[in-house]
Amino acid sequence: MASTRYEPDILDKGLDVVFCGINPASTAALEGHNFSNRSNRFWLVLHLAGFTDVRLAPQEERRLLDYGCGITAVVRRATQKASDVSPEEFRRARPVFEAKMRRHAPRVLAFLGKRALAAMTGQPDVTWGRQPEPFAGTMAWVLPNPSGLNRGFALDALVRAYSELRSALAEM
Repeated sequence: MASTRYEPDILDKGLDVVFCGINPASTAALEGHNFSNRSNRFWLVLHLAGFTDVRLAPQEERRLLDYGCGITAVVRRATQKASDVSPEEFRRARPVFEAKMRRHAPRVLAFLGKRALAAMTGQPDVTWGRQPEPFAGTMAWVLPNPSGLNRGFALDALVRAYSELRSALAEM
């Protein structure tokens, strides 16, 4: 049964970090919560990297705000695979997405994967970690996507990457 109340944005003004996915997964739209697929490692990685003191369940996603964290997506259309979103769709989504990030003004905008930022900026060689240029007036950071489909990153590598961002936030 599809959720009529699914809202992919878990946002508030002035958060420490907003984790930015490519777009909602079809499972998230169906179940009504972000990163709800059992194979997705987002909630586990956030906990292991020190963003949360407990491992949150997808149904507890709004508690992220208590930790100074938020969630959003560049493209609002749900798909089965992130690869179903075209570079053109990212470019079309940029003005609305960028305005939303300027309104909420997080300290860091952490893109989960390189594709969205690369398509929106027209820079195909995006690197991992802190980006040299801000995006929407805020520091941009690129993290590996925690999706279970992203087999290029083992759990320990994900935790290391997210921990680097956590350490950088603590130093800011």
